[in-house]
Order: sequence, then structure tokens, then C-alpha cells
Amino acid sequence: MSKLSILLPSFILILFSIAACQAQTTPTEPSAKETVVQSTQPPAPQLYTVIGVGDMMLGTNYPSKSHLPPNGGADLLADVTHILQDADVTFGNLEGTILDSGGTVKRCSNPSLCYAFRSPESYMQHFVNAGFDVLSIANNHTGDFGAAGRRKTKEVLRNSGIAFAGLAGTDEVAFFERAGKKWGFCAFAPNSGTCDIRQLSYVRRIVEQVASQSDIVIVSFHGGAEGAKNQHVTKKTEKYYGENRGNVHAFAHTAVDAGADIIFGHGPHVTRAIELYNNRIIAYSLGNFCTYGRFNLRGAAGIAPILKVHVDDRGQFVHGKLTAIYQQKTHGPKVDYDNKAIIKVRELTKQDFPDTKLEIYDDGTIFKTEF
Repeated sequence: MSKLSILLPSFILILFSIAACQAQTTPTEPSAKETVVQSTQPPAPQLYTVIGVGDMMLGTNYPSKSHLPPNGGADLLADVTHILQDADVTFGNLEGTILDSGGTVKRCSNPSLCYAFRSPESYMQHFVNAGFDVLSIANNHTGDFGAAGRRKTKEVLRNSGIAFAGLAGTDEVAFFERAGKKWGFCAFAPNSGTCDIRQLSYVRRIVEQVASQSDIVIVSFHGGAEGAKNQHVTKKTEKYYGENRGNVHAFAHTAVDAGADIIFGHGPHVTRAIELYNNRIIAYSLGNFCTYGRFNLRGAAGIAPILKVHVDDRGQFVHGKLTAIYQQKTHGPKVDYDNKAIIKVRELTKQDFPDTKLEIYDDGTIFKTEF
């Protein structure tokens, strides 16, 4: 037998052993090139969540305590608290004053159209418990009980840790920290003593001031004519019983151009359209959200949306969500599973802003479109 014949089986065995070893040590991790590609992919952008709701007045002890809700108002927001708390920042419009007693009630030229709201100071805790971070006090009821009412309202807000703005010359702007960002806030209305929505040069100056000192800017306004007959954004100056309620469309675009990122409107007591302008979201009216006892809640006045928006770290709109609510004289806001407010927002948005790059789905989700 030759040496080759003797050595061949051993050689073949060695080759099989080497192949098996290589198979066991073949790397399963990505190559160096693949690793580099993965590590250079940009991280997902950080999003910030903001919720906005419309008018709130949790009950008034004027002219009678009979206009206060049962259980000291503690149950009014219970059905929607889980929604309101699910955001980095939650906003609403505070109608009226926070004052146990006293103050100088306003005089009205037409008492049949005039209401004065004075909520107990303990009610501020309900806003805190529900998760509110910032409230507007720019509206036609902030002066219902004169200087004393405004003074106590601001004191109670400060003590609660809730930011606020909207009074000309004294409380025009507010700043607060949430989710690692500095937020700026300002609010406007056409009413005496408030930051004037009708003076666009003034609006521009205030918003620019806030934008220069903030990461993300929220602006609110109380404007536009009231009622079911005034649900459309006319893009003109709106009047109600002879009062100039501002051109809310011109206001909103001025505010965005000056640096506003999110605009929440209220005042008409009904739902209005939403618009995307320069990648910033504008809600033209969020309706009556929690308005107990003294408000008309029939028909369109009894439904409203909760608007949740997700923005990037520059305040640009990414996507959103509408939740429909309804309320009646005997209770605060409840989730409306018929989605009437969502249907109304979608209808009005298509009619008033047919070219806006927003798509509103049946479940209330809102996405940007490209066309």
C-alpha cells in the first residue's frame, strides 16, 4: 500500500474538520460596513404632546349658590380626566373669576344677555387634579367681579402652579417648563383689559417676544361671533350684537408668522374648523368644554372636541387626535361615542379650508397630507 493511500483518509478527515470549524465560527453579527450604516441612522424624532379644550366654568355662586354643582364640583371632570392627563401640556380657557365672595359685579347694558361668573376658590383644585398646566384668562368674563376678582383669580392660579396669561399690561405672557422644554404662552380677546386680538401689530410684538424666549409657543384666542349660526370661519371681521369680535383668521396667521406653534381658539361656544398653516395647527373654536349650569348647551353648543396634537421639537405639527365630548345641564363633559364633534370638525374643515393639508378620520385621528 502506498503512503498516499494511507494518508488520503486522514487528509480528507482534516478537511472536514476545518470546514466544520469554519461553519461554527461564521459570524452572525452584521459586517463592519452594515454596523456603520445602522449606527448612523438618525434617531426617531422626539415628539411633544399638547391637549387643548375650550371654555370652562365649573359653576357660579352668583347670583345664587343654586348654580353650583353637587359634591363641590369634584365630579365634573371625572369622565375625561384620564384623557386630559395624557399630555405633556394641557390647556383650557377659564371663563369667569375664582372668588369665594365679594368683588364688584360688572354692569351690563342688556341684562338679558349678561352673565357674571364667580366660582369658589376651592374649584381650582379640580383643574389641578385634571392635569391642566396653563389657562387663558383673556375673555369677556375675566372682569366679571372687577379688580378684586381678577386679583384673587391670579393669586389662586399662582398658588396652584397653573400658568396663565391674557391681561394687557400686567399678565401678557407666561413661561413654564415641561418635558425638558421651555414653553411660552400668550392669550388674546376683544374685551376690556385683555390683550387685544384686533390689534395685529400688538399681537405680532407679543408673540415675537414669547417666541424669542421659548422652545415651543402656545397662543390662545377668545374671538369670533357666537352660536350655531356662526360656525364658519368667514376670514372677515366678525361682529356679535354690535361688538367687534376680531378677524380670527387674520389673527391666527399673524400669530403663526410671528412664531406661534399651536393656536387654540374659543369664544363662539360652538365647534369650528381646524387648519394647518406653515406646518402649525390652528383650532378656530374648541367650543364649550365644561360649562356648568348657566350656559346654553342645546344642540351645537353641547358638543365639543378635545384636541390632542403631537409636535416636534420645533413646534411643527406631526399628527393629532380629536376626542368628541358632550355635556348637559346636569353633568360635565362625557365621551361621545357617536363622535358628533369629530364629524362637525371634519365637515367644517373641508368647507372652510378645502386646501389645508389635513386628513381627519372617523376615529378622530389627524394626519398631514401631501398634495
